[in-house]
Amino acid sequence: MDIEKRIIAFAALGKILRDSNAGSMSKILSAAMKPAAAHNAWFTNENILLSINSLGKMLDERKLKNWIEDYPHIKNQRPEVKNVGAIMAGNIPLVGFHDFLCILMSGNRFIGKLSSDDAYLLPAVAKTLIEIEPEFKELIHFIDKPFQKSAGISAYIATGSNNSARYFEYYFGKYPHIIRKSRNAVALLDGTESASDLKNLGKDIFQYFGMGCRNVSKIFIPLDYNLDHFFASIVDFGDIINHNKYANNYHYYRTIYLMNQEKFLDNNFLLVKESREIASPVSTLYFERYNIQEELIKVMEEKKDRIQCIAGNILPHSSSPKCIPFGNTQSPELQDYADGIDTMNFLLTL
Repeated sequence: MDIEKRIIAFAALGKILRDSNAGSMSKILSAAMKPAAAHNAWFTNENILLSINSLGKMLDERKLKNWIEDYPHIKNQRPEVKNVGAIMAGNIPLVGFHDFLCILMSGNRFIGKLSSDDAYLLPAVAKTLIEIEPEFKELIHFIDKPFQKSAGISAYIATGSNNSARYFEYYFGKYPHIIRKSRNAVALLDGTESASDLKNLGKDIFQYFGMGCRNVSKIFIPLDYNLDHFFASIVDFGDIINHNKYANNYHYYRTIYLMNQEKFLDNNFLLVKESREIASPVSTLYFERYNIQEELIKVMEEKKDRIQCIAGNILPHSSSPKCIPFGNTQSPELQDYADGIDTMNFLLTL
């Protein structure tokens, strides 16, 4: 299948995903949503639709063509299709889709091991894609058991926690691989942000209950920053406390902090605590104060291996990633590769 055919198919898939948010969801996707939400309480209908909408916007034909133009060698005929094993995470709905896309767009065969937390949605998307372009049927396979070393896999892409990454390194280290560890997003504030900016920051914090690697888990603020302005701007997200699993996290960590006599701020649905760590628990947001922007640049460089992306309007001169406007951390573009590793280039050079 040539690259033009693949682009047309994924663009058609994008339209179906966009239409799903306009009230005309396909029967395949609709049938997958109910068991996905029943199996994983974090996967609310709202969050599933949020993910579908984000992917639909990504799979615009013009965007796909512009993305592929960065890889002129993709049009070269390959002597054989390589089997690429993908071990998926399940922290947010359809979190492994970009790997699925890259493997197929690079002309390889996708062999996917789904997380039990997200076992329904990607197969439904794959089935929809096959209906659009039947040639994909021989290029998409899902497996139930762990990968075996003799399974004919040429390369692996594995996403998980820091602990699981050690397991992946042990089993797949001899093969070409991308192994991703835990990362989070951070936000950089300088005190000039408007109420609208901070409300959009709330999206970066609360979408998907803060469980995505692109969710903001920590904010950096000036020494004299008054957090009251921040709290006033995020009040509209207060309904999140009505979600049972989120509320359980909130009450658990509030109790822990009180028992340990740790200082924290509380607005009845978010715990805000000073810490030098990057990754915070669900329902908690860390903050760290800085004096001058040069300090931020140094910290971003030191902790770049733990930072997925940065939200804000500052940090213009740095080797760190450019800041993403507030409210957009969970709307990555095609070229926004996880961990800054160019997945397409990796796949095209196997």
